[in-house]
Formats: sequence, C-alpha cells, structure tokens
Amino acid sequence: MKFSILIITTLLFISCKKEDKQQTEIKTVKTDSIQKPIEDKNKADTIVISTKHKVNKIVCDLDGDNINETVEIVRSTKSGKSGLRITFGNGNKTDYLGLGNNVLKQGFDEIDWVGIFEKAPKNELYWNNVNDDGEIMADEEIKEEDKIKLLNDGIYIHAEESCGGGVIYLKDGKYEWIQQE
Repeated sequence: MKFSILIITTLLFISCKKEDKQQTEIKTVKTDSIQKPIEDKNKADTIVISTKHKVNKIVCDLDGDNINETVEIVRSTKSGKSGLRITFGNGNKTDYLGLGNNVLKQGFDEIDWVGIFEKAPKNELYWNNVNDDGEIMADEEIKEEDKIKLLNDGIYIHAEESCGGGVIYLKDGKYEWIQQE
C-alpha cells in the first residue's frame, strides 16, 4: 500500500514539473540578430531562462515610454548559446540578441561571458574607451563630443573577472553598442 502511494505521488510530481517547464518555453526562429516567435515546430528553437548567470533579469525603460521593459538572459536549447530576450513593456514586441547570432556586429554570438548584468541608467554619460587599434584609452583621451548621454535606460553587460563589455541602448529604434574596456 505504501509503495503504491509513493509511486502515485512520484508520478504526480513529475507530471507537474513537466507542465511548469512547458509554460515557460517560447518557440522562436532565428532571423539575423533578432528573433521572432513562430508557430512552425519544424523550425522551432526552445528558449529558456539561463540558470548559469547569477542575475538573469533586469527591468529598465529602453524606449522612453515610461513603461519598463524586461530584459532576461536566456539560452537556446538548440544551439546551446545564450543571449538577451527583451520584452517591451507595452507587450507589442520581443527582441532577441545573441543565441548564436552576432550581437550588434561586436564579434560575439552569445553572452555566457557576462558576469555583470545591470541597468545602465538614463542621463548618465558613457563612451567608447577602446580605440581602433583595440587599445584602452584613458578618460582624459576621450573628447567631450564623443561622450554619449543616454536619453533612456540601457543594458550594461561586462565580464566579471576580466576587462570587456559594453552598453546596449536604443537610438532611433535601433540597438547601439558602446564599448567599455
């Protein structure tokens, strides 16, 4: 009798876990560096929240409409690569960066290297501090006109233990990159 109860309890637990997992999955297809949800299961890729990153979700107002977007570090189960899922606060749009696609022409297609993931607050000054030769420039070498004041929030991603990262922000509806170290 006890054995039967144990089996039934285990089966119920397993079926509940499967239902929870299915509710968090989104089907997508890759298109350039941005992905869109689709229904065609033959071309589908399952996107799940990354468990590799300590912080995998931030909220910020990327588009300046005073409604926060949700930015999550996610992983493609098909490619095994990570990226960003940006769900706009108005609910009308979701963008994907990475997941095996080049991120804003920066030479990387996933963000497993990210150790720091946080909001880059609006009205702060940021600048590219790496010159064309790949050398890090001192703050006094940066011209004042090359500094960018974010009109809206951005996304700050950076390697935790080494140099490298940047700020992703929206400018005129397009994603832009500011190289930091």
